[in-house]
Amino acid sequence: MNITEKIWREYHSKLYAFVVKRVEDHAVADDIVQDVFLKIHSQIDSLKEETKLESWLYQISRNAVIDYYRTRKPSEVLPEWLAQTETDASVQARRELGACLQPMIEQLPAHYRDALVLSELEGKTQKEVSIEQGISLSGAKSRIQRGRALLQGLMFECCQFEFDSKGKVVDFHTKNKDCGPC
Repeated sequence: MNITEKIWREYHSKLYAFVVKRVEDHAVADDIVQDVFLKIHSQIDSLKEETKLESWLYQISRNAVIDYYRTRKPSEVLPEWLAQTETDASVQARRELGACLQPMIEQLPAHYRDALVLSELEGKTQKEVSIEQGISLSGAKSRIQRGRALLQGLMFECCQFEFDSKGKVVDFHTKNKDCGPC
């Protein structure tokens, strides 16, 4: 009898009880425990101290349960009354605000503007921005963040915003008609 069989005989029911207590579905628990024993069998050589066998087995089981919940996707569609729809006003407000952004972006210093356009409008990664601009990755990150901060400052200088609970712009009003782009 090899070591995996000994572990199976001694710990299968304990590990199954441990898993089923956490997933509450016997069929799923069976699958998880099978996966656990596959991992045990393939990684038994990595166990350095036999005295830590039991804690090692439970750690593998715990991780398998965590993996199960991470990969599980909700299969139920949300009821209509729960689904949140955007109001026409909030869509319109963001559309109008979008028209203000381009002139504000043009006001930024060139190195911030270029980094911001590459990352936010063209969808390039910060690494791609660093390569394209011939600067370090940390330099590209700084330029993008500073560009965002400057743009935000211009926006808050010009407009007053109303946000929903998720931080999306619901409405905005210009503070001063002479602020420029808006």
